[in-house]
Amino acid sequence: MSPKQPREVSNLFAAAGMEQDAPHPLPDRLRPRTLADVVGQDHILGPDGALTRMLETRTLGSLVFWGPPGTGKTTVARLLADATELHFEQISAVFSGVADLKKAFDAARARRETGKGTLLFVDEVHRFNRAQQDSFLPVMEDGTVVLVGATTENPSFELNAALLSRARVLVFHSLDTAAIERLFANAEKVEGKSLPLDAEARAVLVRMADGDGRASLTLAEEVWRAARKGEVFNAEQLQAILQRRAPIYDKSADGHYNLISALHKSVRGSDPDAALYYLARMLDAGEDPLFLARRVVRMAVEDIGLADPQALAVCNAAKDAYDFLGSPEGELAIAQAVVYLATAPKSNAVYTAFGSAMQTAKQNGSLLPPKHILNSPTKLMKSEGYGSGYQYDHDMPDAFSGQDYFPEALGRQTFYDPPDRGFEREIRKRLDYWDRLRKERGGK
Repeated sequence: MSPKQPREVSNLFAAAGMEQDAPHPLPDRLRPRTLADVVGQDHILGPDGALTRMLETRTLGSLVFWGPPGTGKTTVARLLADATELHFEQISAVFSGVADLKKAFDAARARRETGKGTLLFVDEVHRFNRAQQDSFLPVMEDGTVVLVGATTENPSFELNAALLSRARVLVFHSLDTAAIERLFANAEKVEGKSLPLDAEARAVLVRMADGDGRASLTLAEEVWRAARKGEVFNAEQLQAILQRRAPIYDKSADGHYNLISALHKSVRGSDPDAALYYLARMLDAGEDPLFLARRVVRMAVEDIGLADPQALAVCNAAKDAYDFLGSPEGELAIAQAVVYLATAPKSNAVYTAFGSAMQTAKQNGSLLPPKHILNSPTKLMKSEGYGSGYQYDHDMPDAFSGQDYFPEALGRQTFYDPPDRGFEREIRKRLDYWDRLRKERGGK
C-alpha cells in the first residue's frame, strides 16, 4: 500500500477479494512481442507478405494501415520500429494539432542528426484536415520520418491524394474464427485455465468478438470474472452475462456502405433470404429505418422498373406504413417490400434509358423540337410554321400517327429498350407494334 493510501480503501479492496495491484488487462498482457506473434494478418506478415519482404530488403517506406479496430495496426507499427531500429513516436489525430506535429517533426530532425531514424505512428490519421495532412509531405520526402498512419476509414476518400502517392496502403483484415480461437488459446495459457464455456457458448463468444482481437480478449476476461468455481456457461447464460456487444457499425463509415451495398445487390440478384439478412443486420445495428425505406424505393425504380410497376407503389406504401406504425412494427413493412423487390422480375431498362437521354441532352445543346409539335399562339409563330402539319393521334387509326417528335438536327433516337420480362414483355409488344405502324406510314 502506498504511504498516502488510506487504510479504509485498502480494507475495501480486501473485503471484495480484490488485489490493489491488479494485473494489467488481458489484451495488454497478450500484446505480441514480435511480428511473428501477430495473429490474423498472414497476408502481410506471412512468408510472402508485403511487410515481410520490406523487412528482408530493409526498405521500409511510409505506410497507411487500413482496417477495422482490434486488428493489430498499432502493435504492428510498434514492432516495425523495433525490427528496423527506429525510434517509435506515436500521436493521435484525435488529440493532436499543428503544434504537436511541429514538435514531433523537430524532435525527429534532432534525432536524425544523431543517426537515429523515427517511425512516426499517427493513429486515426484520417481525422487530420487536408492542410494538416499536407504538412507530412516534406518530412516524408526528405526522410525525416517514416510515416505509418492508421485509419478505420477508406483512405481513397479520407486522405489527400498527395499523401497517398507517397505511402503504401496495407489492408488489415478482421480476425476470422481461427484467429480468434488462437487468441483464446493463448489467453488460456496465460490464465492457466480454460474458458468456462460449453462448445456452443464458445462459438457465440467468437461471433461476439466481431473480428476484433482486442474485444475478444476483453470479453474472455469478463467471462472469467463472472464465472464461479466449477461453473460452465451455455450460450444463453453467456449472452445474459455479457449483455451482447454492439456490432461495429458507423453510419458514416464503410460498415454502413458495405451493408447497404450488400442489401441492394442481394435484391438485384433475386435473393430474398440474403436481402432480409442484411436488412436485419442494419436494423439491429441501429440504422434509421427511413433511410432503408428510401433506399428500397430507389431499388424499385432502378432495378425493377416497369417490369413490375407495382413495385414502386409497394415500396412507397411500406414507407407510409413505417411512418404510421413506427418501430418495431413498421419495420416489417420494409421487410415485406424488400422481399417483394427481391422476388419481382428485374429490369434496369428505364434507368439505362434515362441515363442515355440525359447524356444526349447534355451533348446536343438547345435543339428546337420539330415545328409541327410546337404551339402557335401568335400570328408570327403560325407564319413561321409552328404547329403546321401536326396530326392529333386520337383522330388517327389505332390512335397513332407515327410522326417524328425528335429535333430534326438530332434525328430519331432509341433510349428505352425493355426486356422480355414481367410487365415489360407487354410494353415490348406495344413498342414493336407502333414501330411497325410507323414504318408502314412512312415514318422514320
